[in-house]
Amino acid sequence: MSTLITSFGRPQSDEYSPYYERYISLVGSEDVIGLLERQAPETATLFKSASDKAEFRYAPGKWTVKEMLGHLNDTERIMTYRALRIARGDKTPIEGFEQDDYVRDGNFGQRTLADLIEEFADVRTATLALFRNLDAEAGLRRGIANKNEVSARALAYIIAGHELHHRRSLKAKYL
Repeated sequence: MSTLITSFGRPQSDEYSPYYERYISLVGSEDVIGLLERQAPETATLFKSASDKAEFRYAPGKWTVKEMLGHLNDTERIMTYRALRIARGDKTPIEGFEQDDYVRDGNFGQRTLADLIEEFADVRTATLALFRNLDAEAGLRRGIANKNEVSARALAYIIAGHELHHRRSLKAKYL
C-alpha cells in the first residue's frame, strides 16, 4: 500500500505561488484530509445560519451569501481539477480563471441557498475522493496553473485555506 497525501505534511513555499500563502497559512499543522472532512459539515451549518441573508451584500459590488458559496464551489472544482491533472503527470499548463466572471455568470441568485449547500457537499465528496487516493509521489508532482508552479498537495491546502478565508469573511461581514 502506498503512502497517501495525508502523511507528508505541509507544502513547502516553493510548491505554490506566494499569493496562496494567505490561504495555506490558515491551515494548521493537522492532517489536511481530516480538515477537509471536518470543514464540510461546519461550513454547511455556517451557510445555513445565513439563510435569512442569502441575498445580502455588505457593500455595493460585493458578493451575496449565495454568490460567495457559489464561488467556493466553483473554486474548489477548479483547484481539484488542477490537482487531478498535476497528480496524473499532465505537464500541459493550466489556464487561470477570473473569479468575478464566474460569479457573474454563475446565476447563483437564481438558486436556493439550500441547493448551493447541497452542491457544496457533493463537490467536497469528489474532492475528498481524489485526495484520499493520492500517493506521496502524486501529491508531490508539480505542474503549471495560472502561469505558476504548484504541487498537487499544495492544492489540497489551498482548498482548505480558501474555505477558511471565506468562512471568516462570512462571519465578519454577513452574520
